[in-house]
Amino acid sequence: MIAFLKNKQKAFWTLQILGWLGYGFVRMFNGLANGRSLDYVKPSLVAMVTGFLLTLIMRGVYKQIRNRSLPVVTFVAISMTGFLSLVFSTIEVIGHVQLYDPFWSPRGLEFFSNAMFDTYVLLTWTALYFIIHYYLLLEAETRKALEAAAQAQKAQISMLRYQLNPHFLFNTLNAISTLVLDKDSNAASGMLNRLSKFLRYTLVHQSTQKMTVEKEVEALKLYLDIEKVRFEDRLTIIWNIDEAAKNALIPSLLLQPIIENAIKHAISKKEDGGVIEISAFAAGEEKQDKLVLRVCDDGEGLYGDEVDTDEQSTGVGLKNTQERLEQLYGDGFVFNLADNKPSGLAVTIKMPLEFTSAE
Repeated sequence: MIAFLKNKQKAFWTLQILGWLGYGFVRMFNGLANGRSLDYVKPSLVAMVTGFLLTLIMRGVYKQIRNRSLPVVTFVAISMTGFLSLVFSTIEVIGHVQLYDPFWSPRGLEFFSNAMFDTYVLLTWTALYFIIHYYLLLEAETRKALEAAAQAQKAQISMLRYQLNPHFLFNTLNAISTLVLDKDSNAASGMLNRLSKFLRYTLVHQSTQKMTVEKEVEALKLYLDIEKVRFEDRLTIIWNIDEAAKNALIPSLLLQPIIENAIKHAISKKEDGGVIEISAFAAGEEKQDKLVLRVCDDGEGLYGDEVDTDEQSTGVGLKNTQERLEQLYGDGFVFNLADNKPSGLAVTIKMPLEFTSAE
């Protein structure tokens, strides 16, 4: 129904023609059923054409006032309906006399003998006209509101994700600066090359875009290669990416701030470094309908150094990730922090298992 009404002109003429054809058919059938001859078809056709043309006049007037205040619209609609119902009845009576019953000589108020029924018909037409008009108006306003909300959500998500780059760049450029001061040009050049690839990925993929787990792992490896230049053999990464989860969709760079948090608290604070384990697999009670992402480290855990849920310096971290998930999934996700065994922090995310339309 909504698709049909989108083309207003086509919808109006379709309903106008079908409606008045139906009116004419019912009028003719009623006359024949009450014992009138086939000649009654002629005045019925006159009434049908008259109603069709009068409602076109009404439409022209209503188009001029339909966006005015309710009292104005109501007054005009009632006035138009009342006046044109008298015109309608007069034409019907004349047609009836000329084409069906020439022995009847109507006088005075007899010309308005059908005015009550015609008023009902024109009021029904008027009601349908304004109901459809205001329905389409409400539909358009609702669509605009949804588009505005979507734009606001997109802006919010963009703001949350683009907060990541300044924080990451600050650490990386500091590391490159240190390498330059140490005259380690090869390491600095390699780090700049990895940084350019990673930033190219962040620029190419929109902030609200979802990428496959496999593509995200490739981007995370670029990021972690940069961090490995900083920490060398102090940083160990273990990947546990289930085959069934590789093509699942996740928000672009969702895990980057979680891994960054793990590096800050589990790697940089320990002289001998540590291990970060990154997992992705499908799960569900009856069928695999959830994607589970997990980042575990072997640091001090929840009760060690304060977890970076809201860094004052840059405003990124675990809180940023949770806010992005809220924007995208509402209540349809789980974000959990727990102690890792035997030590460290485990961050677990559960979200709907989604794939591309092709899959």
